[in-house]
Amino acid sequence: MHNRVLEKFRAGEKSLGTFTHLLSANAVEALAYTGLDYVVIDMEHSIIAAEHAAELVSTADGAGLAPFVRVDAIQRSPVLKMLDAGAAGLIVPGLETVDEARKLVEFAKFAPLGNRGYCPSRDGGWGMADCYEGGLTAYMARANENTLLLPQCETAGCLEHIEEICALEGIDGIFIGPFDLSIALGIPGDFADERHINAVAHVLDVCKKHGKLAVMFCGTAEAAKGYFAQGFDSVTMSLDIAVLADAFRAVVNTALN
Repeated sequence: MHNRVLEKFRAGEKSLGTFTHLLSANAVEALAYTGLDYVVIDMEHSIIAAEHAAELVSTADGAGLAPFVRVDAIQRSPVLKMLDAGAAGLIVPGLETVDEARKLVEFAKFAPLGNRGYCPSRDGGWGMADCYEGGLTAYMARANENTLLLPQCETAGCLEHIEEICALEGIDGIFIGPFDLSIALGIPGDFADERHINAVAHVLDVCKKHGKLAVMFCGTAEAAKGYFAQGFDSVTMSLDIAVLADAFRAVVNTALN
C-alpha cells in the first residue's frame, strides 16, 4: 500500500494535486507526467459515478499518482466502494458534527478502530498483494494506516467542532473547502475577509496541534504557493477542466490579439 501523499507528509515534504471532472482515463494518466502528487476524482460536483471513479482510481494508481476520491455522501456505500477500489484517501464534504466524523471512521477504518466491511478487492490485490503478508489482521492494520480519511471543513458546524473532529483517532486530516466555508461565514467568495483568514488559520493550527494532514483548496498556482508558505502540508489546485479552459483562453488571446 503505497501512498505518496502520506509518505511525503511523514517526511515533512509538501504535496500538490488537482481535481478531475473530465471522465477521462487519458487525462488522468497525462497528469502523472506533470509532477503532481495526486488527483482527486470528484464524485460530488461532477457526474462521475462509482464505476467510472473506480476506473480512474486504477488509472491514476498505475500511472504513479495517488488516487483520492471525493465521495458525495456521508454513507457506508460510497466510502466502502471507493476504498475497496483502491483509493489512497477519501475527501468527505458537508460534515457538520462530531458524530458524523465518528460515523465516517466506522465506515472507513477496519476493526478495532472502525467497522469497515471486508472483501478481498482491488486495494489488496484481491487478497494476493504483499500487504497481506502477516495475514488478514496485518492487512487491516496497514489499510487503516495508509488510507487517508479527510473530512472537509466547509460548514459552520465543522468549524465550530474542528478541535474535537481533528482529535478523533481515524481522522487523518482536514481538507478545507474555502468557497463553502466563506458562504457559511456569510462572506461568499471573500477570502480576504478577516473572518475567513482567521478560520483557515484556526483549522491549520488545530491540524498542526494534533499532527494531522492540513489540506487547502485554491484556484491558482500563486495562491498554492502562499498556502504552502503559511504551513499547509498539501494544496489541491483547481480542477482539470478549469486549467484546460484557462490555457486555451490564453492561446486565443495570444493568437487573436
